[in-house]
Amino acid sequence: MTITSPPGQETSPIAAPRAKNQGGGFLRYLITRFLLIIPTVFILITVVFFLMRVTGDPITAAMGGRLTPDQLAARIHEAGYDRPLLIQYFEYLGQVFTGDLGRTLSDNRAVTEVLSTYGAATLELAINAVIVALLVGIPLGLVAAKFRDRYPDAILRILAILGYATPVFFAGLVLKLIFGVWLGWLPISGRADWQTELELTGLQNPSGIYWLDALRSGNMPAFWNVTEHALLPALALGLLTGGVFLRLVRTNAIGTLGREYVEAGRSRGVSEFRLTTKHAYRPALIPIITVMGLQIAMLLGGAVLTETTFEWSGLGFKLAEYLTARDFVAVQGIVVLLAIIVAVTNFIVDVLAALIDPRVRY
Repeated sequence: MTITSPPGQETSPIAAPRAKNQGGGFLRYLITRFLLIIPTVFILITVVFFLMRVTGDPITAAMGGRLTPDQLAARIHEAGYDRPLLIQYFEYLGQVFTGDLGRTLSDNRAVTEVLSTYGAATLELAINAVIVALLVGIPLGLVAAKFRDRYPDAILRILAILGYATPVFFAGLVLKLIFGVWLGWLPISGRADWQTELELTGLQNPSGIYWLDALRSGNMPAFWNVTEHALLPALALGLLTGGVFLRLVRTNAIGTLGREYVEAGRSRGVSEFRLTTKHAYRPALIPIITVMGLQIAMLLGGAVLTETTFEWSGLGFKLAEYLTARDFVAVQGIVVLLAIIVAVTNFIVDVLAALIDPRVRY
């Protein structure tokens, strides 16, 4: 908070250093949290590399039984997988830091090309799921807090537990059955109709996030088509996190609504709606932002199952294909990227939490 002096007076000699120290504390916190990304990503890359090699070299895993022993040995030697494991590890580290994650074994594509082609689809799904989680979790959490220990609260708590406990692929299948097959309201697979996909992928410098590209080009029919396709996958994945948010908001809102200043406002005739939306809303956001970092990892893990269920052509869908083909080079690259996304997201979440609540910095 900026401290200002009344007109005609100089800045307080005590207030100025205090404001300076607050800014320095935040900068120190920012640098510390950013530097923590480096060892986190390094450990994740190391763990993923050695786990992928527990069962042997990737070529034998992917092509064993389909090539003769001589052909297999030639491919292994050509790729360098017959060298000591530590040498392969340090070479892989060097490749990662130069942005080279190797080539897939099943379709001979650069792993970075696979990531750039399908990553935007997974990012779009994750954004949609977060929007659903926030739209569901925050208002329903406030309603549950307002009707604490009454029927609406009990019903919402049960729904929150169901949303959190239901496996995402089962929730996806149920949604497809009800809204896609029985009612016929929404499409049950893909990211858009094929005509819409052609229009959006043919744009100049497309982002790969379809609803964003549709808005940028002013193509509203394409936007609604993309939205229709995105609703069921976003609901299947977002309800998982929405249940967690609902419980968090309820707990924090109940604590806030019992504070003295809220009771004072209630005694002055301030409406319950205003007390709930104005005084309980902001404190409820802080735990949500903190937990969001942890939920991002869960969302990305759930995206693998959601994309497979709805044939959503993202990284999760491709990851399932590469796992089936035992293409460990591709799997390793995708997992490393997802790990980096989780680490960076946690950094952003920590910064947002520190901006909202300065006590987090210390």
